[in-house]
This record gives sequence, C-alpha cells and structure tokens, in this order.
Amino acid sequence: MSKPLVALLTGAGVSTDSGIPDYRGPQGLWRRDPEAEKLVTYEYYMGDPEIRRRSWLMRRDAGALGAEPNAAHRAVAELERSGVPVRVITQNVDGLHQLAGMPDRKVLELHGTARRYVCTACHAGGPMEDALARVEAGEPDPPCRECGGILKPATVMFGERLDPVVLGDAVAVTKACQVFIAAGTSLQVQPAAGLAGVAADHGARLIVVNAEPTPYDELADEVIRDPIGTALPALLRRVGQSA
Repeated sequence: MSKPLVALLTGAGVSTDSGIPDYRGPQGLWRRDPEAEKLVTYEYYMGDPEIRRRSWLMRRDAGALGAEPNAAHRAVAELERSGVPVRVITQNVDGLHQLAGMPDRKVLELHGTARRYVCTACHAGGPMEDALARVEAGEPDPPCRECGGILKPATVMFGERLDPVVLGDAVAVTKACQVFIAAGTSLQVQPAAGLAGVAADHGARLIVVNAEPTPYDELADEVIRDPIGTALPALLRRVGQSA
C-alpha cells in the first residue's frame, strides 16, 4: 500500500527559530514598523528611489542569507528522506527548506525567493549576494548591468500577483494530499490561506500548528499551539510512524 502524500504549508513561524522575524504576529515587523511595509510594496519600490535605497539597506543589514535551518526545517527534510511523499508549499522566501535538505523540485515557493534578484525590465537575474555586494561597495540602488533597469529581489512584493504556475501546482498538490499541515502561518493571506480549506474539502486530514488562532482552526482535525520548533518535529515523527 502506498504511503500517504503529506503536504505542508509553511509560514514565517517556521523560520523564527532561525532568527528571521515574522511579519503579522503579535511582535511582527509590520506591527512594530508599519513604514517598513513600503519597502516591500511594488508600487512604492518602483516609484521611489529612496524607498529602493532603504529596501536594499534593509536586506544588506537583515542577515537573512546567513540564517541556518532549524529543527522544524530539518524535521520536514527527514520525513521526506524516510520515504514518505512530502511536498512543501511555503510562504517564506528564505530558502531554508532546501538548505535543510528538501529537494528543490519538492518545494513550491509561493512568494518567490530572497536568495536571488531579478531585473524588472529584462528579467535578467542572479544570486542576491552579488547585488548586496554592489550595495556594500557603494551602489545604493544598483541598476541592471544588462539593460539598466530596476533590480528587485525575486520575491512577490505586496501589490504583485503570485506566479500562476506555482499557485496552480500548489492547488494540485493540496487536492491530491491525504495529510495537510499548516505550520507557522496565520492563514490570513489569500490565496495561500485558502489552501487549508481546499485540503479539507478534498478529504485531507487538516492539522494546524500555530501559536495564535487561525480562521481555519474550526475546519482542522487537530490544532497544536505548542512552539513550532518542538511541535512540528514531534508531529512529523508521528506522521512518519503512521504512514
């Protein structure tokens, strides 16, 4: 008998133990500094060179590229290596699932990746380290070397649409899975949050692992409020043993 497909929708709460702050939690970045939201809003970013300069400095100083996977990321990769079919659908842009050992093809990054940059005009791109090195060397708003266009992180900013291909793949995985785990996400941002409902509608066992209540808790078969760094590894061990 084939093992059940496990899909994980992961949000900022999965990466906080790696030193990457969340955005919408009680101590989230947007609550502490609403102005910071402009730095990742497409309209402001494209229209205001000063916003771009501040955004590049924020990325240079955040140190996110130096973050390491934590116990939650490692537990997901360990479940996949055990032979259980696992797919990750992540709202995070930090690439830590892949660094922990998840094959890139099994990770769907709904909001893109902060590990690369892209030109908004000609779509040339490269490693984020290269762009940050230019900022460090004194280019406050480095232009594209191919066409002179505006560079941005290869992330989906506020005001941009999700990649329809990635979103379509995420919906397909959600409909096909037998277990759907939403971990470290407030389940407030659509369309990603709606995947929890899609999973429940298609008969998956829905498990929510989050410190705060979510709009989908009532649909869930199980809700876990314990810290993700311990709760998710314990849950995935249980899932692996029952698979």
